[in-house]
Amino acid sequence: MARNDGIDRTVARNQDLPTPDDVAKIQEHNEREKDSYSNQDIVPERTPLNIHFKAPTDDYVKMFEQMEQDGVISTRGLKPDAVKYGELVFDVNSAYFYNHGGYEFAKQFYADAYKAAVEIVGGEQYILSAVMHADERNRAMSEALGEDVYHYHLHVVYIPVVEKQILWSKRCKDKSLVGTVKETITQVSRSKKWDSKPVLDENGNPMLNEKGKKILKSSYSVLQDDFFRSMRAAGYDDVERGERGSTEEHLTVTQFKVQAEQQRLEAVTGQMAQAEQSLEDAKAAAEKQKKKLEALKKETKTAKTIALTVQDIEAMGKKVTFGNNITLTPDECDTLKRYAANGIIANADNKRLKEKLASAEKSVSIWKQRYETINEKYTELKKKAQPYLDALEIASERVRAFVNSILARGKETQEHKTSARKRGQDMEI
Repeated sequence: MARNDGIDRTVARNQDLPTPDDVAKIQEHNEREKDSYSNQDIVPERTPLNIHFKAPTDDYVKMFEQMEQDGVISTRGLKPDAVKYGELVFDVNSAYFYNHGGYEFAKQFYADAYKAAVEIVGGEQYILSAVMHADERNRAMSEALGEDVYHYHLHVVYIPVVEKQILWSKRCKDKSLVGTVKETITQVSRSKKWDSKPVLDENGNPMLNEKGKKILKSSYSVLQDDFFRSMRAAGYDDVERGERGSTEEHLTVTQFKVQAEQQRLEAVTGQMAQAEQSLEDAKAAAEKQKKKLEALKKETKTAKTIALTVQDIEAMGKKVTFGNNITLTPDECDTLKRYAANGIIANADNKRLKEKLASAEKSVSIWKQRYETINEKYTELKKKAQPYLDALEIASERVRAFVNSILARGKETQEHKTSARKRGQDMEI
C-alpha cells in the first residue's frame, strides 16, 4: 500500500483456510453468493464487472474432493487438522489504477497477475477460483476526490501442494529396488509449500552462517519477491516491491482494510497540508511583490520632482536689443548646463523606473492570479475531504479503542509467529 510517499507498491498476501467453515465464508465473499453484505463498500450493481480468470466448477470443498478422487492430488499421510486450502490476495493501492485509467487497466494488470499466481501455486490445475473484484468502493478516496473510486484486487483460492517421492521400503521382495523411487505423488501440504527457503549466493549455492548452517529466507518474503518480479517482467515498471520486513502478508482482511483506510486518510491530509503551504507561499510572494511595487512608485515620484521643468528653463536669459540672440549671465549658464545634465539623467532614470514599474505590476498580476488559483483548489480539496475528516474527528473513543485493539492483536500474533519461527530456524531474512 502507499505510505503517503507517492510510491505504488505490489502486495501479495497468503491466508490459510484451516476449516470448512473458513472455506465456505471465503467462497461466499469471493463468488458474491450472499444477498447482502455487512461490508458497505461493496456495490452490488458493479458485481457483474468482477472478472473470473478461473471460475469454480462447483463449491470449493467438492472440487477438492473430486480432484482427490481423480488422483490429481493426494492427502496420504495428512493429519485430520491439516490445512488443505489457501488464498492469495494480490493488490496495489487504488490510486495506481485510478491514475492509469481504472477498470480496463486493472483487468489487464490482474490478467498478468493471474499468470504469476499460476507459477507461484505450481499449476493452474491446483487453483479452485481466481476472481478480480471491481465492486468494492474505496470510501476514503471517493470522498476526497468527489467521485467514485474502486479498489481493484485479485483473490486466488488454491490447494497448497508439493511433489513427494515415495520410495520402495525394505519389505519389497526385489531388494535391488529398496530405497529407489516407487512413485511421485502431488501431496497436499501447506507446511512444505510455505517452508522457508535457503538464501543462495551468486553461484546458486546455499549461503551458510557462522555455525555452518543454511541461512533461511521467509517463504512469505519469497512470495513478495516472486510477485514483484513477475509484474516487472510483464512490463509494469512503475511499481515497487512491498516493503521488506512489513507484516502486510500476515494481516487479516479486516485489519488490512482498517490499515488501508488510515493510510488513505494520511494521503488526503498530506495533500491538504501541501495545499495550505502553497497557499501561504503564494500569499507571501504576492505581498512581497506588492511592497516592491509601492517602493518603485515612490522612487519614480521622487525622480520626477528633481527633473527641470519647462518654466524654469524659459525664465532664463535676456533678449539683446538688436537681433534674436539671448544673453545669459555666467551663473545662469552654469545653472542651465547643470540642469540640462540633470534632465538627461532624470529622463534616463524615469525610463528605467517606468520599465521596472511595468514589470513589477505584471509580476504582481501573475502572483495574484496564482494565489487565486491555488486558493480555489485548496478550498475545493478541503470541501471534498471535510466530511471524512469530520467523521474521523467525532469518532468515539470506543471505536478508536476497538480499531487499535484489532491492530494490536494482529501485531501480537505476528510477533508470536516470528518468535516461533526463529526458534525453529537459524536465521530469517
